[in-house]
Amino acid sequence: MKHHLFIATALCLSAGLALAFEPSPDGSTLTDAFPGKSYSPYAQRGIPDRPLWGDTHLHTSTSFDAGAFGNRLDARAAYRFAKGQEVQATTGFMARLSRPLDWLVVADHSDNMGLFDLIFAQDPSIMSDPEGNRIATMIANGGEEGVAAALELIDTYSRGEVISPALAIEAGSKPFRSVWQRQIEAAEEANEPGLFTSFIGYEWTSLIQGANMHRVVMYRDGGDKAGMIDPFTTEAPFGSINPRDLWNWMANYEEVTRGDVLAIAHNGNLSNGIMFPETAQFDGRELDAEYAETRALWEPVYEATQIKGDGETHPFLSPNDEFADYETWDKGNLNLSELKTDDMLAGEYAREGLKTGLMLETSLGTNPYKFGMVGSTDSHTSLATAQEDNFFGKHSGAEPNPQRPEHIVAQFGDVQVLGWEMVASGLAAVWAAENTREAIFDAMERKEVYATTGSRMGVRFFGGWDYTMDDLTSRTPASAGYAKGAPMGGDLPAAPEGAEAPSFMVYALKDPIGGNLDRIQIVKGWMDAEGETHEQVYDVVWAGDRQPDSDGKLPAIGSTVDVERATWTNSIGQAEMGTVWSDPDFDPSQSAFYYARVIEIPTPRWTVYDAFRMGASLPEETPTETQERAYTSPIWYTPG
Repeated sequence: MKHHLFIATALCLSAGLALAFEPSPDGSTLTDAFPGKSYSPYAQRGIPDRPLWGDTHLHTSTSFDAGAFGNRLDARAAYRFAKGQEVQATTGFMARLSRPLDWLVVADHSDNMGLFDLIFAQDPSIMSDPEGNRIATMIANGGEEGVAAALELIDTYSRGEVISPALAIEAGSKPFRSVWQRQIEAAEEANEPGLFTSFIGYEWTSLIQGANMHRVVMYRDGGDKAGMIDPFTTEAPFGSINPRDLWNWMANYEEVTRGDVLAIAHNGNLSNGIMFPETAQFDGRELDAEYAETRALWEPVYEATQIKGDGETHPFLSPNDEFADYETWDKGNLNLSELKTDDMLAGEYAREGLKTGLMLETSLGTNPYKFGMVGSTDSHTSLATAQEDNFFGKHSGAEPNPQRPEHIVAQFGDVQVLGWEMVASGLAAVWAAENTREAIFDAMERKEVYATTGSRMGVRFFGGWDYTMDDLTSRTPASAGYAKGAPMGGDLPAAPEGAEAPSFMVYALKDPIGGNLDRIQIVKGWMDAEGETHEQVYDVVWAGDRQPDSDGKLPAIGSTVDVERATWTNSIGQAEMGTVWSDPDFDPSQSAFYYARVIEIPTPRWTVYDAFRMGASLPEETPTETQERAYTSPIWYTPG
């Protein structure tokens, strides 16, 4: 529940008690000869030693859109796949992860939960209705007919309408509760504390005339509590499209069950400017202190990268950032019914949201956008695949086949999103001391998490006032990281007397089967005395002997990608890199945030593997390379 506080440093240091040893005949003990906790630097320290990899946002055949696109794999299959088992994808291919995940949230849509059980069973309540019969028949026929039915369902739902009342399943109904209980049971069966964590969750799918306001609701609890109250939906009178009402539902859930939940907003790039409002929310209601406090309480992390586009920043917002235009989706809202304009972008991207939060804190008293960052897939195939060479797409109609680069993922009028624009992204990395629901959830609440676009690179990021290179090169930098400052997601401690600028210790280790590292950057955002926000990207450590040019820009590392053979070599870049960096432009009177961005060398994009393995024809504009990246949660500075 939200009354507990998470203070990572105190929790970790409290575990550092000296071991008790029997005294030797002369009265001395081992700790007399070796000061400290133990000979082993890994014993009795209680701090996370490795990131735990997961996906907060996976859909199965239970989601009405996933089922309409042809997915027939349920939650049990999704958990088996995440654990590293081989499963047969809907389209027939055998699929398996390169390495198991550590944890997973199956987050099927709460709206219309249970609809596809009725459609698959050709239930009379569906088949006796003309429109229900039509849609069910199209879905049963599959192929392009099934895809057309899915697009019609999604477009209609995006506009706040229903094709027919027979195709709307209300919360509290027998089909709804039956399927929710089945989802809970699947998560309980898959959960193996210490080995694999399966979270109970769902997606609240708010759409404002197609503008995305979706949130994944994630439970810390087991089925005994999660089953007590139905998931929240968007359908009146029991549901709502307003996030404030979702937060009220969450508060009520915790009060009634004594449980614990959080919400993860995502795909602000499809919100057409309403994900991170500056003055008023979508319905015109002005932002107030209650909004700021409540959003900050319930939404500690944000999904900054996924299949439907990367959400860190946009080149219009960050024109001096050469890495800003990464897998950008900026054509319009979810169903493309309203096209994108530049004035919408500031309310859509994580970096700009973090900057807006600094500004709102001065007027509202709380920063509503003080969030950590995770990545997840939003895959609707039941397969949590974010690796470029193992990408099974957004939905079952876009699983591997020679035509999928040109497959229409979304269309409204003449505006289209084609298959090649899907993004093989992303993953959520959590620094938790053990692989359990409680430890992972608590790490997310304290924001000790980071996002990647699919690579499993290890990244640590700490902020303090007196880190040194000796701390970094000790080979156990986390010990000093926690002892002398704050980890990612935290706040800089108060400056000691005489401190001139904060120092940040950042370290990255390549994915063992991925590309080498190109560089580590620190992204800073701050607010000046006039209330204006700014940003700066600093290259703090990089591979090779490159030197910044006259504009301070580091030259590109080059590329070893062989498009024809769909491969690359790690003959450039480095396997690991790290540094201690002090902000050269620090002003103690200005509030600020800092986060690390780690960039890999170029490697083949998923479309190249499709062309190589399946003879797929790639449209001319299709990218053939990608530079995988990680975004850490920020560390914030607030003037004393």
